[in-house]
Amino acid sequence: MKKEFIFIGPPGSGKGTQTKMLSEEYKLPHIDTGSLLREEVATGSEEGKLANSFMEKGQLVPINVVSEIIKKRLKQSDCNNGFILDGYPRSLEQARALDTILEEINKGTQTKPQVFYFDVPQEKLIERLVNRRSCPKCGAIYNIKTMKMKDINKCDKCGSTLTRREDDTEEVAVKRFKTYFEQTEPLINLYKQRGQLTKIDAGLEINEIYKNLTGAIK
Repeated sequence: MKKEFIFIGPPGSGKGTQTKMLSEEYKLPHIDTGSLLREEVATGSEEGKLANSFMEKGQLVPINVVSEIIKKRLKQSDCNNGFILDGYPRSLEQARALDTILEEINKGTQTKPQVFYFDVPQEKLIERLVNRRSCPKCGAIYNIKTMKMKDINKCDKCGSTLTRREDDTEEVAVKRFKTYFEQTEPLINLYKQRGQLTKIDAGLEINEIYKNLTGAIK
């Protein structure tokens, strides 16, 4: 049976870590909108060129452009058995656009995505972001306060020097959360009303979250 998963949650909620683990176990493509946009730009596709024309100006890429890129990706053969969407949709408008895409792709079947909402108290999220570090080479993500590491300045996997995002500060984090919840709360309510939403307590340890996540898959 085809498995379609959507993950929504605020910055620092741990979606990236959990979706990568799930992708490896279930052999499903992990589709992150930000990475997907950058890939399209790098390949020089028509959609990528159009998206880049907005990104270069620091503007948001229009929903219709993002939707075309998402549709193109979901039509690829590795998505035949399902996919994991990480961080998309982020608004009601994007959710409706995704509905249209999935209706076309699933061709009238009863397949409906299971939506996982990662719920974490704001104070815990801020703590995670302030202590978050990432590897610019292999993409590994660390928390220098809670994770056991050989060297808090080096990636355990490839040895590269870890970096900190410029916006991983408490002040910026609070603003990001405010914007996130304003945009996403209606989306959470939509999927809840449809019976597609599963809330995950993302304030737990990584392995415990993953155990609860896989146990909730229908």
